[in-house]
Amino acid sequence: MAVDPRQVLAGVLTLTMFVMLGNMIKRDHFDSARPTVHDTNKASEHGLASVAKGADGPWKEDGLTLKPCWQKPVLEETEESQGYVTFSLTNGPEYHVSQIADAVVVARYLRATLVVPDIRGSKPGDKMNFQDVYDVEKFIASLDGVVKVVKSQPSEISARNLAVVKVPNRVTQEYISENIETVFRTKGNIRLVTYFPSVNMKKNKEKTSSDSIACLAMFGTLEPQTEVREVLDSMVDRLKTVSKKSNGQFVAVDLRIDILEKKGCHKNGGSGSKSCYGPQEIALFLKKIGFDKDTTVYVTQTKWHSSLDALKDFFPKTYTKESIMPMENKDKFLNSDTSEFEKVIDYYICSESDVFVPAISGLFYANAAGRRISSGRTQILVPENIPSSSAAPEEFISHYVSKKNHFAYSCFC
Repeated sequence: MAVDPRQVLAGVLTLTMFVMLGNMIKRDHFDSARPTVHDTNKASEHGLASVAKGADGPWKEDGLTLKPCWQKPVLEETEESQGYVTFSLTNGPEYHVSQIADAVVVARYLRATLVVPDIRGSKPGDKMNFQDVYDVEKFIASLDGVVKVVKSQPSEISARNLAVVKVPNRVTQEYISENIETVFRTKGNIRLVTYFPSVNMKKNKEKTSSDSIACLAMFGTLEPQTEVREVLDSMVDRLKTVSKKSNGQFVAVDLRIDILEKKGCHKNGGSGSKSCYGPQEIALFLKKIGFDKDTTVYVTQTKWHSSLDALKDFFPKTYTKESIMPMENKDKFLNSDTSEFEKVIDYYICSESDVFVPAISGLFYANAAGRRISSGRTQILVPENIPSSSAAPEEFISHYVSKKNHFAYSCFC
């Protein structure tokens, strides 16, 4: 059987990326400088979540609604593009967002035609069409006038005229000019593989000419397709229904046992910060900042694990996807051979919950925070081991919000 060289090379690059991501899990930590917001009125003025007083306890009101402060770039009239940019989405929606942004920035700079990506999982042969998960029509329409987009790779593109190019996340125009443009002009078509030197999403000190393109790509192109959206809505409605004592509000915690069990996850870095927190630590954190036993907690762990009992002992209304997803949807979204649907569900529920607690540092936290900021949901509480019996929740607001240093603040004003 003939082997497609581009698949071999792409596979090697993808494997390399998985190794890098594993290493980043070990060394990535939450910001050790805990932001403290003592004046809640001042916090509200700056778009932070303000602490609700009285019976509402630690629940917070949403921050100020922000508006896009970028203008949609218009593609100048030029001769028809003779080249294509192809790529795949990998590792889950938190990576998809960044991979889309990089591909759009590259295609725009090269005046190339962007091919709608497929979606690939971690297992060999684990492949889905873009439209299986996302709204492909919205994706194409959102980029109209920015880059040319086609739904499928033209048949004339072959391994002989397709160069695989590694691209750092948040690619710059300088990098494209120095490392990609010559290859594209020579080959005519390129396949991008994004790697992640860093998993933080802090904004640049100075805005760049490609920021508006990246803003549009990150926050204006990806939405779940109709069936996925309906499942998400039904799950969120279920969580709100069981949260009557907290006015329909619930907490979403990114807490996945497989990540927690990885070597080095709980080790302190040089600054003393931690990269993740276990179920019992999260339970104590939520309790000490004022959440009571009637609080509804959603965790991103798909199926129940015995270690979650420590969280459920404090908060009986703790749920996983398995416990709140409609029965008729479980075969497709939970019991299929791919985990892509599970990842998408987690990402969007954590982006839309009333409070988000990232028990694990990394890109999921960073890009979920960005989506929350863009929609005014700034109640992002970064956990910490609290030595005293109680603490004010506003002391644990994510630095992405308290310092307004997330890239989203370059996109929304």
